[in-house]
Amino acid sequence: MIDLYYCATPNGHKLTMFLEEVGLPYRIIPVDIGKGEQFRPEFLAISPNNKIPAMVDHGTEGGGAPISLFESGAMLLYLAEKTGRLLPHDLAGRAEVLQWLFWQVAGLGPMAGQNGHFNVYAPEKVPYAIERYEKETNRLYGVLDRRLADREYVAGAFSIADIAAYPWIVPHEAHGQNLDDFPHLKRWFDAIAARPATVRAYQGVGESYSRANPMSEEARRILFGQTAASTAL
Repeated sequence: MIDLYYCATPNGHKLTMFLEEVGLPYRIIPVDIGKGEQFRPEFLAISPNNKIPAMVDHGTEGGGAPISLFESGAMLLYLAEKTGRLLPHDLAGRAEVLQWLFWQVAGLGPMAGQNGHFNVYAPEKVPYAIERYEKETNRLYGVLDRRLADREYVAGAFSIADIAAYPWIVPHEAHGQNLDDFPHLKRWFDAIAARPATVRAYQGVGESYSRANPMSEEARRILFGQTAASTAL
């Protein structure tokens, strides 16, 4: 059994997509990041960076002690290795997937995240920041579009590289992007959206834990106003 500490964000969706794809049993433990539950000591013991998702694997090999992990990329890699699924076993194929996994973790996620922040959540519009991150997100969409011009999925066969990238394309409209400008990316996006596991992750699990109300000022302060001193135990 996997305990998944979860909120319905792009990084949270990565893990539910994987778990639904491979059929691993898991239990959702919701973390209300707008209320600051990610700063509770019991959560920080699992996720010292006070971010979701995080997980505890109680089904370790040989009945060993549970393994806890944070950072969505590390979690996807761990689960792929644990199950032998969605990550090639040969060195070349594995390297192909991992470089695109890290591309998402280091590039697409952070840039699209800043795009979303300045477009949607920032209390004041900062034109330079909005333009900067919209353009960089656009550039990264172009990278992915060119990559998909001659292959069905990012690294050939469907893999954790696709699972990592897809949730960060879902909010493309909020990020000022038009998928019609990226035909290969759009074809890939529509194919993943139609996968039964993706439908379950978004329309089943995701809808159950999505934020229903607009972000309050208190939630904004908690999410975007923390420092090392304010989060110290």
